[in-house]
Amino acid sequence: MNLVVFGAGYVGLVTATGLAELGHSVVCVDTDPARVAALRAGDIPIFEPGLAELVTRNVREGRIGFETAVPAAARTADAWFIAVGTPPSKDGSADISAVLSVAETIASLAERRALVVVKSTVPVGTGDRVQALLDGGSRLGLEHVSNPEFLREGTALEDFFQPERIVCGVRTPWAEERMRALYTPLQLEASQVQITSVRSAELCKYAANALLALRISFMNEMARLCDALGADVRDVRRALGSDSRIGPRYLYPGPGYGGSCFPKDVQALAHFGRDAGVTLLTVEATHETNERQRGWVVDKVLRALGPNPVGKRVALWGLAFKPETDDVRESPALAVVTKLLAAGVEVRVHDPEATDNFLRALQASVGAAAERVVRCERALDAVDDADALLLLTEWRSYRAPDFPALGARMRTRTIVDARNVWGAAGVSALGFAYHSLGLGPRAGDPTP
Repeated sequence: MNLVVFGAGYVGLVTATGLAELGHSVVCVDTDPARVAALRAGDIPIFEPGLAELVTRNVREGRIGFETAVPAAARTADAWFIAVGTPPSKDGSADISAVLSVAETIASLAERRALVVVKSTVPVGTGDRVQALLDGGSRLGLEHVSNPEFLREGTALEDFFQPERIVCGVRTPWAEERMRALYTPLQLEASQVQITSVRSAELCKYAANALLALRISFMNEMARLCDALGADVRDVRRALGSDSRIGPRYLYPGPGYGGSCFPKDVQALAHFGRDAGVTLLTVEATHETNERQRGWVVDKVLRALGPNPVGKRVALWGLAFKPETDDVRESPALAVVTKLLAAGVEVRVHDPEATDNFLRALQASVGAAAERVVRCERALDAVDDADALLLLTEWRSYRAPDFPALGARMRTRTIVDARNVWGAAGVSALGFAYHSLGLGPRAGDPTP
């Protein structure tokens, strides 16, 4: 098929590249000239394992191109994809102005009947507005489809090529047939393509992210309770995860969820509920618990530093909201560093990929205070004369550090492990004061 994808951000670029890899001819359109120029030069604006190689191959083989406007030859596309941003407004609602603007553009440009597939995460009812714009701007029979993405940063290509499900909210059998044909190269089982109403498809993405976020927030509260009661959250997690009704995934406590999806979608879903007169108590509590979790981690660090933290030095490993990405949107590190700076703590940071993005985001948030944060090119350099090491993102390169070398460079051998990755590493026996999230009184000792 001949396809046009609007948006060369995270979802748009992965979608466009994945579709090209399946053999479709794709034009990816973005209004940012600098981004388009970079992509044409082979410079990928986001870090996602394997994506750069895939873009390069498909550009070389002529299956994908990048433009700032739709070329005349692409106006007979079989399908138009909308994958532009829907940032949160101040009240938590999603801003869909970019989606509606693109729909109007498509209606004015399309030269044949085609699908208009919305990949952006949009509020329930947006599809009705998109279809009205298509009907009002064109008489070709353009048909809107809701096709929400379920890509996880760090494993986005795997999720695209080996999806657990593809949800398609359609209005007619023709649209269903075309969507099934679009994804036929993936050789999916019939049950993996789930055909729903448009409104159900729009709600699916929000519901899935909110439920996963709820599991994370629940385990974070269990970690706090374990700390208070002297229990071990690992034991609790294993017991819960072995229950077939619950399962083991998303049961790991940490500093709180972040990224471009969970925080935005949880708040948007709560907003939908309020607008509909349905108070979503669990969704509201999920967000509140996540906000509190960052403060709990900071409290642990400040207590570990002693009664007067002013002037103390903290080394922070991990700035991205999760490993294998350079995305710092809503990263716990932003809130944590902001609170540490406010307490008068000196902060030195390291991340394998996200440092530049983090420092830009921190500058935008706290202004000149961001200049007090020292970036380090090597993880060990960050711990020089540190009074504590805080682990926030569990990159693989952090999982087995040279603890004796690390301790030799620190002023005080104190570790706050906000991911519980060193709980069985015997760090206490090496002379470290080890602080975890709910691992119990013997955390940091060798496993018996």
